[in-house]
Parts: sequence; structure tokens; C-alpha cells
Amino acid sequence: MRVRVDWRSSCSLTGTVLKWLAVPLLAPAALALLDGDDPVPLVVAIAVTIVVGIGLEQLSAERELGQRESFLMVALTWLGVAFVGAIPFFLAGLGSGGESSFAGVVDGPVNALFESMSGLTTTGATIMNGWDFEHQSRAILLWRQLIQWLGGLGILIVAIGLLSHLMVGGAQLMETETQTRNVRKLRPHISETARLIWTIYVGITVLAVVVFYGLHLLGLAPSMTLFNAVSHALTSVATAGFSPEPQSVGAFAPIVQWSIMPFMIVGSTNFVLLYYITQGEFERPLGSEELRFYLGTLVFFGAVVVAILAFDPEIDKGLEPTIRHGLFNVVSLVTTTGYASTDFNLWTPGAKHMLFLCMFLGGMAGSTTCSIKSLRWLVVLKAFKRNLFTAVHPDAVRPLRVSGGVVDEETINDIFGYVMLAIVIFFVLTIFLVVDAARAGQFVGEFEALGAAASIFLNIGPAFGMAGPMDNYAGFPASSRAVMIVMMWIGRIEIVPVLVLLLPAFWRS
Repeated sequence: MRVRVDWRSSCSLTGTVLKWLAVPLLAPAALALLDGDDPVPLVVAIAVTIVVGIGLEQLSAERELGQRESFLMVALTWLGVAFVGAIPFFLAGLGSGGESSFAGVVDGPVNALFESMSGLTTTGATIMNGWDFEHQSRAILLWRQLIQWLGGLGILIVAIGLLSHLMVGGAQLMETETQTRNVRKLRPHISETARLIWTIYVGITVLAVVVFYGLHLLGLAPSMTLFNAVSHALTSVATAGFSPEPQSVGAFAPIVQWSIMPFMIVGSTNFVLLYYITQGEFERPLGSEELRFYLGTLVFFGAVVVAILAFDPEIDKGLEPTIRHGLFNVVSLVTTTGYASTDFNLWTPGAKHMLFLCMFLGGMAGSTTCSIKSLRWLVVLKAFKRNLFTAVHPDAVRPLRVSGGVVDEETINDIFGYVMLAIVIFFVLTIFLVVDAARAGQFVGEFEALGAAASIFLNIGPAFGMAGPMDNYAGFPASSRAVMIVMMWIGRIEIVPVLVLLLPAFWRS
């Protein structure tokens, strides 16, 4: 007997999420009115998301999701929110007389969708340049920050909170999104778990606003206005990387850069562990091998980059700037945030290659981070060590353990498969960027293409060359930017939900 996937239920529930997307759009619309700017791009987005959302809701009255319907909803929701999120950028780029806030930048659907998808997937790659940053309305910039904050923990967590009372398979959605298998243990009902995680997320964001703006009030960070404090709180906790400043956090005093680092680290820490910390159960995080591995990678790569910079004759030899820039940019790339305290594009090749390696690490599973993630690398390394042992002792039975728990062989094989697939996709994207640039009569160097491919697919943001931290992706051909949009989407939802949709068996059996 063949059981077809109930795509109507997935679309219907995606519509519910889109309908409620109008709520966060109200904030930048209100700011536009307050500043006397044109609110039409945001008002149109609100109208479209409500109409489309309600329309999709009518496709089905079925509220229960199976595993395949959950995969489909994951993919559709990220796509739907990205398209709606692009509307303000697109319409602002079509302003009368060329005076709109995004005139000359997001001047077409590809650029608008690129900026929106980059925001929602917390990639932080942009097509905006320095001149354009100075001519944006705060309303558009606020939406640019907000969409990253929404994408940080996952728009699907919102869906769970809204839809759980309808008997939706909330746990399946959350586990698909966060890759955290123990979320059920936090609260008896998944709706309570969703609210708990969002409470922690909002609480950390508010704390970041207080810290950043507090530095301004104390006279330590003159440029950190309330708007900048809110903007950077939204994207530091979301490990996202968009900044309303063209120089990223390099535009602020050193103390701001030091204060942002802890929030990037916390944002890429498993939210289950953060919950236990709030409950005073410190033995759980202390016993987490993944947490120790994650923090260890930050210390190791940070120390190596600082050492390389210390021997670089081309940079400031001050001890504090060397340590700060080395640590900050390692933390930023490992956590996949994508902020920059300085133009590391100008660093020595050794330092840049270390930063390139940082792109493949990622923070902890069940956090806002992207990339391959520490847990997978920990399992890969442990499995490799075990294989060396069994090569010498072929009759030995040695289970692989993480934090005291046994990792089953199926999970190990899945992790190896994911890492291999991610690396293959990364190389294919690299080759495409080089070939497509040549087709368009442009030149993209090998390392430049490697950095851009890793940054886009692993949702990092800045890379090297023309995609460096103080530059943007507008120099790539439109066809490359279109493919990058798809790669950001695939990378953010971790490949599998997209690939399963391509299997004929997914739809017919």
C-alpha cells in the first residue's frame, strides 16, 4: 500500500507561520512612521504575508504532521519566510526617483532575495557597500536585523509554539531544526519547551542590549546608540553577523568588541545546556564533552591566530589589539556569526588560512550556529581514534561514547555521511563559482572561491578577496548569486530536508 506525502498539510501549516510573520514586520513599519520614512515596502510585505498565509491555511484542515510532512514544512517555511522577507528590500529598491533606501543596491529580485535569505539563514553575507549603508532608512536596516534574529534559533520554533495546541508534531519539527534529541525532556509538553527556549533566547538578547547600550551611557562607546545596541544584540545572540555599520563592529570601541564575544559564544552553545545553567544544574554542562571540545577549539585556533599575528610585521604590534583581533575574528567565524573587528582580508596568508579552517567548525548542536558543528567533529575524531585501535585489536568491541552515552553505529554512519556530503557540496560550489565567473568575463581566484563557497554554504558571511569582511558579494555574477541563495537555504536546514524532497519515493510511497 502506497501512502503519499500530505503536502497540503505542510503547506497549510507553513501558511500559519507566514500569517504570523506580519507581527515582527510591524516593528520596522512603526519605526519608518516614527522617522518619517516611507513605510510602504513594509506595509506591502505585511499584507502579502497575511493574504498568502491565510490562503495556504485553507489548503487543509489536517493539523498532524508525519516525518515526511515535517521535512517538507521545514523546507517550505524557510523558503516562504525568505521570499516575504525580500519584499521590503525589493520594493525599497524600486523607490520613485531613485531615492529609496536601497536604490542601486537591492535593485532586483536576485539581490533582494539574496539579502533576505542571507538574513534568515543567519549567513550575514551582503550585497550592500559602504556608500549604501549611509543611505538606508533605519526601518529597512531594522528589518534586516530582525530577520536574522528570527532565523537564529529557527522560525520553526515559533511555529511549534503557535501550532502545538493544534496537535501538530511539534517535537519532530524541533528535532529536525535543532538536531537536539533531548528537547522532550525539558518540559512535559513541546509547546512549553518552545516557550522555554524562546524565553532564554529573548532574555539573552535583552541582556545584550543592556550591556551594549550601558557602555554607551557610561561614555565608553560613543557610537553604540540605542539603535546600534538593539541591532547588534539581535545579531550577536543569533550568531548572524549583519550590522548597520559598513565597518561591522570595527566601527566601535575595543570594549564593545570584547563585550560582543561572550554573546557570540553563548549564542552558539546548546540551549538545552543553557537551560540547565539557569536552573543551577552546572554538573550537566561541566560533563558535556561537546562543550569542552567546542571551547577547546576556540582556545586553540584563537591562540594560533594571535601567535601568527604577533609575528606579522604588517599589523599593529600592540599586545591588546593583536589579542583582541585574533580572538574576536576566530570566535566570529567558529560560531558562524560573521562579524569582523578589522579587515582580516589584509592579514598574512597563514592567519587567513587558519580563519578558513574555522569556517568548517561551528558551535554546538541545538544552538543558533551553523556549519558542520562541534558534535559531528567530536564523533568523527572519536570514531577515527576507535578505528585505529580496532586496526591493532580487530577482535575488540569498543563502543563510541560521548559524555558517557553510547553513540549508536547508525548515528555514526549518518554523521560521516553528512560531513562527506557537506565537503563534496562545498567543492562543487567552489568549482561553480570559478567557472561561472569566467563565463561572465570576471576573474575569481581559487582561494577567493574557496572562501566564498565555504562562507555561503556553511552560513558564515564574510570570506576573502572581494567577499572580504569590509566588502560584499555584489561583484559575483547574478547567476552565482542566485546559486548562492539556494546554497544558503540548503546549508541552513542541513541538506537532508532538501535532498529527501528530490527522491521520487518521498512523494509516492
